Amino acid sequence: MLNILLVDDDVEFSDVVCHIVEFLGHNINTATSLKEAHQWFENNTFDHVLLDFMLPDGSGLHLLDHLKTIGQSPKITLISGHPSVKGILAEMCEPNVGHLLKPLQREDLELVLNGPKKAVKKAKSSGITRHFGGLIGESEVMHKLYNMIERVAKTNANVMLMGESGAGKEVVAQAIHNASQCEGPLVASNCGALSKELIGSELFGHEKGAFTGAIARKEGVFEQSNNGTLFLDEVTEMPIDMQPNLLRVLETKKVTRVGGNREIATNCRVISATNRSLIDLAQNNIIREDIYFRLAVFPIDIPPLRDRKEDIPLLAKAFLDQLNDENGTAFSWTPAQLKELQSYEWPGNVREIRHAIHRAFIMSDPQTSDIILPDNLESPFSRVNNQTADKPVSAGQTIEEVEKELIHATLDKVQGNKTLAAQMLGISTKTLYNRLNAYGGIGEYK
Repeated sequence: MLNILLVDDDVEFSDVVCHIVEFLGHNINTATSLKEAHQWFENNTFDHVLLDFMLPDGSGLHLLDHLKTIGQSPKITLISGHPSVKGILAEMCEPNVGHLLKPLQREDLELVLNGPKKAVKKAKSSGITRHFGGLIGESEVMHKLYNMIERVAKTNANVMLMGESGAGKEVVAQAIHNASQCEGPLVASNCGALSKELIGSELFGHEKGAFTGAIARKEGVFEQSNNGTLFLDEVTEMPIDMQPNLLRVLETKKVTRVGGNREIATNCRVISATNRSLIDLAQNNIIREDIYFRLAVFPIDIPPLRDRKEDIPLLAKAFLDQLNDENGTAFSWTPAQLKELQSYEWPGNVREIRHAIHRAFIMSDPQTSDIILPDNLESPFSRVNNQTADKPVSAGQTIEEVEKELIHATLDKVQGNKTLAAQMLGISTKTLYNRLNAYGGIGEYK
């Protein structure tokens, strides 16, 4: 049990931190200014001080000087509200001074207070082990994944996560970040959700006035994740002509904001993710080869849920436990229900089973402990795909009708990836677009 002093003038923030620290089993007192902090140290000693950088009567750094004067040396963790401030503080302070960014999560505080050995490797809840703070599963393929995470976490190598949609790529990225024990934050950016015009600003930042609407300077995600981890989701959806700019940053570890002329050093591990296959990447000009080798220094394949069905009961129990905790209910699974969940293929992977459990939870009577599964576990997307795939060719159909069904079934199978669909159909991408235009179906797959 630690004796902790929190020095912060934000009362609402302090209340949250106190609640978390007490939950973790430690004592905590609070001060709202440097003056109050000095008073606490007149007759008390503390093991750890959580110290806001900006206080009403001065900088939190002044308290560090005061502690040296009075001969006390508790562990210090400075708290700031912006990544750039954190980087400046890291340069100003001694190496043993920690840093946290607002808003804080329970895991952040647990890590700095209890240390990485207690907080990072495993956390148990209701007998279910969450590896590296979030991953659930005890199958052989998952233990192979844990081993890869543990190995790569000891290095600064860039990682590319490959797997189907819903398999948990962002959770794996968080696990690698947790296991790395780096002092910087995990910053995520979805490359597939950004227009070509905005992707440079998102990644590298921009200066005020760099373009219409740039009313203030903005730090890009490379700067925000300094000394931490940058997660680039759907990296293979980045326009091919923007990829040389990314390559340059990966090679030089320096960024230049849009509209700027000054290079800014950045230091972060890049974890990228894609749901495309290696064949797709290699054959269809989706990602430059030099970019691939920079991003995929250590590629990791995330297994789909159908390849680790023995983990389904653990996932089901964990998701239901969370819903019970959030809603004050006491639902539980029967062995027959867990077996039913295991028998389904879950084409949407972990995301789909979580959605199905949440849906069943809402439909069940909270006055009982019986959770009611739907008669059909298929999601609307799975149901449509299966109906399309199983629909037989009937006499009297025109060639155009059959061709249209085949194209739509193939696109549904590959989640709308037109390049991969064209490859599977044995036609060019241009031909596929022409067919979709002719059938009036291109809008469904934009």
